[in-house]
Amino acid sequence: MSLDDHAPSIGILANPAAGRDIRRLVAQASVFPIAEKRNMITRLFSSLGMLGVGTVYMMSDGNGIADRIRHALETPPPSDQIWPKVVFLDMPIEDRAVDTLVAAEKMVAHGVGGIIVLGGDGTHRLVASRAGDVPITALSTGTNNVFPAMREASIAGLAAGLVATGQVPVGDCAVRNKVLRVDVNGVESDLALVDLCTSTELWIGSRALWRAEGLDQLFLSFAEADAIGLSSIGGLIRPVTRAAEGGLWLNLADPASAPIIVTAPLAPGLMIDIGVEAVQDLHPGEAISLRAERGVVALDGEREIEFSQTDKLAVRLEWDGPLTLDISKVMTYAAEHELLHRVNAN
Repeated sequence: MSLDDHAPSIGILANPAAGRDIRRLVAQASVFPIAEKRNMITRLFSSLGMLGVGTVYMMSDGNGIADRIRHALETPPPSDQIWPKVVFLDMPIEDRAVDTLVAAEKMVAHGVGGIIVLGGDGTHRLVASRAGDVPITALSTGTNNVFPAMREASIAGLAAGLVATGQVPVGDCAVRNKVLRVDVNGVESDLALVDLCTSTELWIGSRALWRAEGLDQLFLSFAEADAIGLSSIGGLIRPVTRAAEGGLWLNLADPASAPIIVTAPLAPGLMIDIGVEAVQDLHPGEAISLRAERGVVALDGEREIEFSQTDKLAVRLEWDGPLTLDISKVMTYAAEHELLHRVNAN
């Protein structure tokens, strides 16, 4: 069975590369297989269809997720389930980050009531840069995941569907997030959701930042003591919650001469000593100039921007980041308003 074309719609954006980067070689990070992403997506279909979501927009890819979904759609769902119509976006596929950006833009243009993202911090960063005020349901399938959480897809689908169909007001369960914005020569260049780190290395290379050598400055929108990745450095010194007004910035140094040494989990199974020279509060709207004359800027753990002596870079913390659904709040609202249960009159 399928729903009519006038019913609410949702975007599902699954990064096929999430959970499969170089940290599988240099640490003990687990691989998140394509087959499980396919299974998560079909579980999302079941929840969304049951709630009345009529259309799901998805991105094609060259790694097998879309093909597996197409294959799943060839067989009707179980008789007790209603799946939405699945529309694959009309767009070129380059198997690069630009695919995620274009797909998110197209989903917003189609008027989706939400975007469910399956990926790590990097994938969510890309979607956040294009989603505007469309609420994001964040599901973790990447490596160093701090921004998205590990949640059962069925429950995430219920939460996203309840909001997209208007049964739960978005204002009662969506959270505005902080972001770190980087300006290059006075022009806003990019953003990070969790951490922005500068390194004196001169090339982007494999993108993932997992070695301590060359780390220079670290800016954090929030820092949890039980996190993994770069934000754990700050979290193990001075934890900062997602709801706190400000963030942190740290000047890093060689552990041999630094006044503070933090043993931080930079990747799963990879514990590294990091030298910390200074820790300071990062206030919203405050622009901090980078001290390195040249190097690279990593956004949420991935090297993205190269800069030289002629460039002037500054970092700002702002409260204009993406809206994300608080799944627990959505489901609590549904319970309190009896949205998912009924009285049997028999």
